[in-house]
Amino acid sequence: MLAHAMGVTSDKLIANVEQAVRNASGYFELVEQRASRVPLSRIIGRREFWSLEFYLTDHTFDPRPDSELVVEAALDFITDRDAALRVADFGTGTGCLLLSLLSELRNASGVGIDRKPATVKAAAHNAANLGLTSRATFFAGDWGAAISGKFDLIVTNPPYIATEEICKLDPDVRLYEPRLALDGGGDGLAAYRALAPELASLLAPKGLVVVEVGIEQAAIVTRLIHAAGLEVRATKLDLTGVARCLVCCHA
Repeated sequence: MLAHAMGVTSDKLIANVEQAVRNASGYFELVEQRASRVPLSRIIGRREFWSLEFYLTDHTFDPRPDSELVVEAALDFITDRDAALRVADFGTGTGCLLLSLLSELRNASGVGIDRKPATVKAAAHNAANLGLTSRATFFAGDWGAAISGKFDLIVTNPPYIATEEICKLDPDVRLYEPRLALDGGGDGLAAYRALAPELASLLAPKGLVVVEVGIEQAAIVTRLIHAAGLEVRATKLDLTGVARCLVCCHA
């Protein structure tokens, strides 16, 4: 926060710890915001994800380190990273999943879908900052309704918190994350039910789907995936051993 208030990088601040503090009043205003549970990323307006910098707005979900597992899992199963792959990202938010993948897959292109035009605008802004505008397109729409064709890779981190559980979340999340990015309906699975058949219809014959899931949701989302005609090829665990990511393909 001090580096942000002084308009320098954290590295420069640490390298010159004896420099005079500029804008001390602005810094203490930031401290007061954090003390009232405003997340640090919201205070400084950005978040690092996959070693890339993503700018946030009130309309975008704050990317979490857990979601990097989606990128990691996708890359683990892609045999040719130089291929001209077509990628789709449902519920794109900041565009972090799609843009992180495009940063690794130099000949791939992709589309990101989100429901709010303001969110799509924020994702496009991040694409421009990362120099990926020529390979990333963003649309406002309801899941797969905004696009057509087949995709070699589909990724998604949909809302998966049960409606009645949202009030129990930490204030950092409950008060500052967009409700649409959290609310997964009565049992937290509404988005998966809507997405599963669309994933099957949009996936290329040898393509992959990588889906993030909430705690204790892997088994039931696997059943929804199977019912749509796909199979789960692998389940990826986070650092605590919780199943957080499903890698799927055509049966």
